[in-house]
Amino acid sequence: MATTGRASLLAGGALTVGTGLTAPSATAAPAASEHGKHGHGSGPRTVRFNIISDIQGDLADFGKALDDLHRINPHSAGLGVAGDITPRGYDFEYAEVRRTLDRHRHPRNVAWAIGNHEFYVPKYSDPDTLAQDTWPNGTTEDSLFRSFYNFAGRNTVYAETSFGGIPVLTLGTERYAHYHDAKLWDEVWISDAQFAWLEDRLAHWARRRRPVMVITHHPLPNTVSGTRNKLYLGDYLQPDRLLSILGRHKDVFLFSGHTHWDLNLSDWVVRRVVPGTGNLDGFTVVNTAAVQTGWTDDGKGGEVAVGGTFNQGLQVEVGPRTVVIKARDFSTGTWLKQLTVPLHTAA
Repeated sequence: MATTGRASLLAGGALTVGTGLTAPSATAAPAASEHGKHGHGSGPRTVRFNIISDIQGDLADFGKALDDLHRINPHSAGLGVAGDITPRGYDFEYAEVRRTLDRHRHPRNVAWAIGNHEFYVPKYSDPDTLAQDTWPNGTTEDSLFRSFYNFAGRNTVYAETSFGGIPVLTLGTERYAHYHDAKLWDEVWISDAQFAWLEDRLAHWARRRRPVMVITHHPLPNTVSGTRNKLYLGDYLQPDRLLSILGRHKDVFLFSGHTHWDLNLSDWVVRRVVPGTGNLDGFTVVNTAAVQTGWTDDGKGGEVAVGGTFNQGLQVEVGPRTVVIKARDFSTGTWLKQLTVPLHTAA
């Protein structure tokens, strides 16, 4: 969600075609059983897991999402959370998320990505007093990262885990930009070390002919819903470098949040082709929507809140030949749509 405000609302399920985008061989998937064993469906080696984002203090809807996910996928191989775990990044807010998680059944393996809301403590002189004129109000940049690391159980914003044998990489900013440039706020900065790590891990799994799931909070420009909108074109300070790495790999699936844009939009999933990478098929990019508050196109280059209850996320089903991506409405307990993407790594 843009901090300054909240683009065409279409109810389709096809991939968007546009500048730098192409529709792959993607068809509506046949209905699948909602229950599997140990993250596996009836087909061989199908691994099911779930991805959500943008909890931002809406712990009631977070709990509802966890309950619905357990009902439809009780043996989920993992849960990815694409940032904005908390509303501001206070330690007590992380603790509230952990308590909510512990009160609801959930996968043992949770992959957390850092979001811009994890850096909003400096806007407050205390938890009850907004004081942006005196930013950072004594809060250090290092303390914000330490809070995330303590919660996520690691010491970097980027990490690799496995959901039932499927490699899952999380990415994130390594600076909060306003500490380094007064003209910047939430823009993502990635170090040479993180870029090198990402390049190495994608190459590693490409040699082994494995699809890779990549989770990041901020969306890349000209990808999923909202990212051709002026509000979301400048989220990365080095977008071309990141795109050039991801764009080489046909079986990379990038999941991004931040916009809160509705999964009912037609460009909820796209294929992004990056010129110069030699990969004319592109890679798959998926919008993760949000647990807290939905947004959509206002028809004027901005965005407008989606009326009524909003609580959406994804189920991902990785088989030997295809990946099925399913959009879920947790508030109604219904599927919104699904899409099947053939794997180029399939034998």
